[in-house]
Parts: sequence; C-alpha cells; structure tokens
Amino acid sequence: MLRSGAAQAQTLTLAQAIEQGTQAYPFLKSKQAEIHSAEKRIQSSRTEFLPSMIVQDQYTYSTSNALNGSFFPNEGTSISTSGGIRPDNIYRGTTGSFVSAVIDWRIVNFGRVKANVKAAEADRNRSQTDYENEIFQHQIRIIDAYLTLLVNQKLVDVQRANFERAQTFKNVVDAGVNSGMRAGVDSSLATAELVRARLQVLESEQREQVQRLRLSELVGQVQAGVRVDSMRFYTTLPQTHFQSDSISPKNPVLRFFQSQINLSSARSVALQRSMLPSISLVGAGWARGSGLTNADESFRMDFNQGLGYQAYNYLFGVVARWNLTNTIRLKYDYRAEQFQVERFRQLYNDQQLRITRQNREAETQLAVGLEQARQAPVQLRAARQAYNQAQARYQNGLADLPTLLQSFVTLNRAETDGYVATSNVWRFLLLKAAAEGDLSLFMNQIK
Repeated sequence: MLRSGAAQAQTLTLAQAIEQGTQAYPFLKSKQAEIHSAEKRIQSSRTEFLPSMIVQDQYTYSTSNALNGSFFPNEGTSISTSGGIRPDNIYRGTTGSFVSAVIDWRIVNFGRVKANVKAAEADRNRSQTDYENEIFQHQIRIIDAYLTLLVNQKLVDVQRANFERAQTFKNVVDAGVNSGMRAGVDSSLATAELVRARLQVLESEQREQVQRLRLSELVGQVQAGVRVDSMRFYTTLPQTHFQSDSISPKNPVLRFFQSQINLSSARSVALQRSMLPSISLVGAGWARGSGLTNADESFRMDFNQGLGYQAYNYLFGVVARWNLTNTIRLKYDYRAEQFQVERFRQLYNDQQLRITRQNREAETQLAVGLEQARQAPVQLRAARQAYNQAQARYQNGLADLPTLLQSFVTLNRAETDGYVATSNVWRFLLLKAAAEGDLSLFMNQIK
C-alpha cells in the first residue's frame, strides 16, 4: 500500500515561510545580538569624553620606620616610604587612614576619542549590514528550498500516478496471459515495470521528505508534515524583461564587504590618533591620619588615634602626556590595519567579479530554462499520444510489449520533465535576483 500524503500537514505559502524563517531562525537572532553588542560598545566609547574620577578611602595598620631617599616600587605595588626617622626600628604598628579623590579630564586628545567612537559606529554598521545580508541570503535559501520541495511534491504525485498506470497495465496484461492471448513473458515484463514504478514512488517520497525537513529547518522548527502551496509557479512563467543588467552597490553582499572596508579604515584612523599626545586638567584632594602626631611624631598606640584625619591637601594642574615609545608599536599596528583595508578592498572586488559572473550565468540559464519550459508541454502531448497509440496497438495485437513499455517510460519522463523544467525557470529567476541583490525581482512575479 502506498504511503499517502499528510492530509493534516501544515500548508505554507512562500510569504509565510519567509516571514517565519526570518523571525525564528536562531542564526539570525545571533546576528541581532551582535548588533546590540556593537551598540553598547558605541556607548562605552563615548564615555571617554567624560573625566576620570577615582575615589578611595583606606584604613591601615603599619609601622613607620623609614630612611631618606627613594626606591623603584615592584610592578603593580607601590609601598609608601614616609615615616619617622629614628635611630632604632620600632616594630610596633599603629593605625592610619587615607582618603583621596582624583579627577583627570583629558580635554585635548587631538580627535582620538572621536576616532574611537567612529570606529565603534563603523563596527555597528558592519554588524547591521552583516545581519541584512544574512537575512537576504536566508530568504534566498528558504525560497530555493520551497521551490525544491514543491517540485518534489509534484514528482511524488507523478510517480504515484505512474504506479497506478503500471498497476492497471499489469492487470490488463495478466488478463491477456490468463486467457492465453498473451505470452507468459509479458506478465513478467509487466511485473518488472510495476516494481520499477513502485521503487520510483519510494525514491520520490524519500527526496520529498528530506527536502521537507530541510525547509522546516530553515523556517525555524523541524517538522515532518510541512507542505507548500503551488501558488502560481505551475500556471504561469515569469517575465524576463529587466530594466538593468548592472550590479547595484546596494547589493547586500557588496554592502557588507564595503562595511568591512569602512570599519578597517576607521580603526586605522583611531590608531593614528592614538599616537598623538593628550592634555588633561587634573584635580585632587586628600586627607591623612596617623597614629603618629604631626606635631612631634610622638607614637600613639591608641587605635582611634590613627583613624581621624590630621593633614589635608589639594592639587590642581594641567598635564601633558605623550608616550613616545608607545608610538613605535602603534605605527606598526597602523600599518597592519592599512593592509587590512587593502585586503577588504580586494575581497570587495572579488565579490563584485563573482556576482557579475553569477548574474550573467543566471541570465543565460533563465533564457534556456524558459525555452525548455515552453517545449515541455509539446513533449508531454507527444508522449501521451505515443503511449495511447502503443497501448491500442498492443491491445489489438499490432505491437509487442517492449514497444509499449518504451512509450510507458517516455510518458513518465515527459511528465517529470515538465514539472522540473517549470521549476528550473523559477529557480533561475531566483539566481538572477540573488546576483542582483534585489529579491523583488522574484517576489513581484508571484503576486
């Protein structure tokens, strides 16, 4: 018994499949998250316009032995050498306190912060164009899977009809053999043809199911019962009068590669500006307390003595900073980024060349496909006529069974070729739309 189609299966139109796929596909959601991440990095880079303010409050317990002179602190740790100068070390500790607030506002940075913000904005634009290109490519994949599933559904129907025709044909042959009007070999040949038709049904159902799963994956939820609507795909052929054959710079693929060039250029400018000095307004205020009195450095072991502040200071000034040795590293980074700009520029040229070739190929395939689709009905009518004639001649004893079987196979191939040819026309149009970067070339044809 043949497996019947899923009567309760969900039937999708192409618009529904595209809408569900663009909303539910996880990879597209990851691209959206990437855009949000880039937007937050823009906000982060803008905070560099704000002054830096560091506030601290500390309480310590330490000794106060020291020597005149200075020292180079260990990496990451600075130990104070201030303290009393005595002939003997006193190892009893005393409490201390320190509070400070420091503001450092880089009012002049020669455009470094603005360049960093523009680099972050270029990164956001790259993420946005990457997302738009991925949506476009995903829509192309959905439409292609939709068309492939549709033609596979049609081919399943063709092979099931062919199987029923083979079954009827075998019954007629068996009746003739049983009545002694036909040779027994005819029954064997009819059985072989029936089995072959059965295998073709199974093979077509397998391809249909695989393609159904592929489409449901692209839509965002794997389902075994998805079916697609034929819409206008097998009642009309698309129009092929295009206004322009040139590749638009609005092509999503080209826009994405252009955004990579822009991002790398913005980064190179940011690196170049990082080599320049900066001028800052600084201000600081601090207070300090110690278990040693600031009058005569008498040593007090009272715990509360060192927690109160005894000395207060403030500082205001202008600071110019220029890390001269760091410019050496930044120059190499800048040159490396310049090579990245050139790399993305050549990748853009490569994509433009490839898309131009794909556009010309699609036009050629579309022209040939249209002619094949126009010839398919002629082939089908001839095949049906040949089959009917061969069947009549066989029943009247004017033709042998191999001749009838050949017309049987020819009719099946003509039915298959008709659907495949029509499907190929729409798929070639889709290739044209993909190369142009304009999906409306395809979608306007099915409205």
